[in-house]
Amino acid sequence: MVILALLVVVALICFGLAGYGFGRLGGTGVRRADRRTRLRCAAALAGAAAAAVYAWGLMNLGSAVLATDDSGTDAFPVRPCRTTGDPEAAADVVGHRVEYLPPRYVCLRRGGESYGTDDVPGFVGPGALSLAAVAAVCVLFANVTPPASTGKVYGE
Repeated sequence: MVILALLVVVALICFGLAGYGFGRLGGTGVRRADRRTRLRCAAALAGAAAAAVYAWGLMNLGSAVLATDDSGTDAFPVRPCRTTGDPEAAADVVGHRVEYLPPRYVCLRRGGESYGTDDVPGFVGPGALSLAAVAAVCVLFANVTPPASTGKVYGE
C-alpha cells in the first residue's frame, strides 16, 4: 500500500514539474525566454525526469512485492530472492525487506547477511539522484544574478 501511495505522489510531482517546465517555456518561447526562465524550466524538467526514474523503480519494486504476495504454495523462498544460476543460493533466505531510498528489494539470510535482488534496475538510484542534482544546480544558477554589464565589448 505504501508503494502505491508513493507512486501516486511521485507521478503527480512528475506531471506537475513537466507541465510547469514545458508550459512556461512554451508560453514564453524558447528564443524569447531569458536565462532565468530557461534555467527554471530546465530545473523543472530535470526534476520531472528524476521523478519518472524513481517511479520506474517503484513500479519494479511493486512488481517484486506482488510476486512475493502471490507465491501461494510456492512461497519459500520467495520468488524475487531466487537466483536463476544457482537455485541453492536462496536456501538460507529467512525473510525480506523493502527499501524505498533507493528502491530495492532486499533478501535476508540466516547469518545476518543480506543481498539486493535485480528486480529494480541498478540505474534507478544513481539516475534519480543525478537528475535531482542537475535540477538543484539549475535552480541555484537561476537565482544567481549575473554581473552587471559595463557596455564594453571585450577586445576593444
